[in-house]
Amino acid sequence: MPLSNNDIFKKLRVALKLRDEDIVHICSLVDFKVTKSEIGAIFRSEDHPKYVECGDQFLRNFLNGLVIYKRGPMPKKEEKK
Repeated sequence: MPLSNNDIFKKLRVALKLRDEDIVHICSLVDFKVTKSEIGAIFRSEDHPKYVECGDQFLRNFLNGLVIYKRGPMPKKEEKK
């Protein structure tokens, strides 16, 4: 059985020891607005009535923000003359 986006997101959260505040900050690094309640809905069990499936866009923005969070912003390229 393949991993869902929710499973991947949960595993990253545990492996990197991220709190909800950290995830909100990481998403804000790529101008992606997310609230703690939205994050909580993603981490609920699948049979919970307020469970929300983690979409590709959400996971993609989180991963892009995670790169900036861990490595820093990409340096500006100098123009060649």
